[in-house]
Amino acid sequence: MAAFEELPEGCIAAILSRTTPLDAGRLSLVSKSFLSAAYSDDVWNQFLPSDPQFIDSIISHSPSLANTPTKKALYLALSDRPIIVDNGKKSFQLDRKSGKRCYMLAARSLNIAWGDDRRYWNWIAMSDSRLA
Repeated sequence: MAAFEELPEGCIAAILSRTTPLDAGRLSLVSKSFLSAAYSDDVWNQFLPSDPQFIDSIISHSPSLANTPTKKALYLALSDRPIIVDNGKKSFQLDRKSGKRCYMLAARSLNIAWGDDRRYWNWIAMSDSRLA
């Protein structure tokens, strides 16, 4: 354990950023230096989607995300609940354990064979649906 304490925090952060969000949380229990590194924006920035324009567009759909104080808080907010995007045709969310992008598509955004023919398909509006 003493060897870990001698490592610079930046080195520990670099190691943690190459794991998963779940592992970074688990490894924060190893020592105080791991805990400090696990909270750094450098680590959590690696778990967020790498395209800054994508992040900006997601934040524009949910302005409350613009006020998140840390990258970890932004990550947790993006993994907490879906955000409706693309004019209500999709929702976006990060998988909390892996950090992978998850999309839910509205049925109307799909090309369904004979979807416009009432003999084969009936569109039913659901008032409690997340998507348009």
